[in-house]
Amino acid sequence: MSRILKVAAAQLGPITLKEPRSSAVKRMIVLMQNAKAQGAELVIFPELALTTFFPRWYTEDQSEIDKYFETEMPNKDTEPLFAEARKLKIGFNFGFAELVVEKRVTRHFNTAIIVDQQGRIAAKYRKIHLPGHTENEPWRAFQHLEKRYFEKGNLGFQVHQVFGGKIGMCICNDRRWPETFRVMGLQGVELVALGYNTPAHYPLAPEHDHLQDFHNHLVLQAAAYQNGTWIVGVAKAGREEDCDLIGGTCIIAPTGEIVAECKTLADEVIIAECDLDRCKEIQENIFNFDLHRQPEDYALITAPKKESASNG
Repeated sequence: MSRILKVAAAQLGPITLKEPRSSAVKRMIVLMQNAKAQGAELVIFPELALTTFFPRWYTEDQSEIDKYFETEMPNKDTEPLFAEARKLKIGFNFGFAELVVEKRVTRHFNTAIIVDQQGRIAAKYRKIHLPGHTENEPWRAFQHLEKRYFEKGNLGFQVHQVFGGKIGMCICNDRRWPETFRVMGLQGVELVALGYNTPAHYPLAPEHDHLQDFHNHLVLQAAAYQNGTWIVGVAKAGREEDCDLIGGTCIIAPTGEIVAECKTLADEVIIAECDLDRCKEIQENIFNFDLHRQPEDYALITAPKKESASNG
């Protein structure tokens, strides 16, 4: 018996500083329509899908940064996307910058949501592994100020019963940490949606630039196999405000095999039939956690960080 979920990965090309949200949403709607025409039930978009990747610029004016954040979802700019999804009866996932007041405190998160086929928000995730730095580093061609403009997510790595399966989310740098996927794996996750904006150039170790695409697929394929789950990794790609972003949008089976991959650095849709029952091949055999895990020997993984730990 099979549980088939037909999933689309909707890669976006670059979004300029001056491009309004309404333009990005129109592009997303075209991709959504394309996905639906190919029979997709769920379409996955990138991290920060509504704007350019603003953490690459430094400012001390918080009001300037707050212009990139959404204070409600849906809102006037994104409602057409939700309306089209309801019309097409297709679910979707995408990332955005979220500004919210919780317990009278203003919070800033790098957020992703899952929206069901009725246009209702079914699940939310806030990015936990924030990369980069907090202060201006003028020697860089571009900054990477996620630690300045966002705070660590506070929702954990939850798994949600939606679209007939167990689906989780993570964002960009989260994928480089095996704990991200293992926490979801321990909840029986069957598909992980992941959006990213990843520079092709790594200023701290430029000799690694040629490995950026390789490392992107390496961690996703390993995580899929080691946790017996489908993973859909979706890029914002191409040359965005003179900063090159990798592509490599792909859909990966629980065996670690790439079953679909984008070929361009522009707006593009790929589709795969994800049989969620295939997760059992791995979860009940090779990586049977109940049978083979030895958590008593893993204490160091959850030990508190040293106070002197780097902020980078």
